[in-house]
Amino acid sequence: MGIVELVLIAIGLSMDAFAVSICKGLATKKVNIKQMATAGIWFGGFQALMPLIGFLLGTTFASAINKFDHWIAFILLVLIGGNMLKEALGKEEADCDCGGSFAIKTMFVMAIATSIDALAVGVTFAFLQVNILLAVCLIGVTTFLFSFAGVKLGSVFGSKYEKKAEILGGIILILIGLKILLEHLGVINF
Repeated sequence: MGIVELVLIAIGLSMDAFAVSICKGLATKKVNIKQMATAGIWFGGFQALMPLIGFLLGTTFASAINKFDHWIAFILLVLIGGNMLKEALGKEEADCDCGGSFAIKTMFVMAIATSIDALAVGVTFAFLQVNILLAVCLIGVTTFLFSFAGVKLGSVFGSKYEKKAEILGGIILILIGLKILLEHLGVINF
């Protein structure tokens, strides 16, 4: 998997954290750099950690399922992306119930909740030719930047971009899953 695909996956995975960060910004009266950095560190850190855990789990089973690994990668990415689209399109209005708290307990729960999909993506990395350290760093840094900016954007622009971010993330993950499948089937060759 090339750098372009890794960057796109990083952007796609960061969209849940970005949307939650926007909500945090909405719920915070006056946003400061510390709050922006707190969101970035929590969300970026967990988005980097989860694919690494998934990769380690996936490599344990990679040899047993090598014949259909591309199908697993495709299905996981489409399910994750589809779920993101379903959630984004199913919301009647912004449901920013995440509150303005940046307390450790709150951030820990939210960081786990927004990074579960990254765990599944990490499993798919085990079946592909992926430089896991590069992937983990790109995902973590990208999520940090989106989360950092999301808190500020939420305080300035409101929930205008939350739905669009989740839709974009879902579409990116589905397209990358489709690309992986089509490459392994020999339909396309990048």
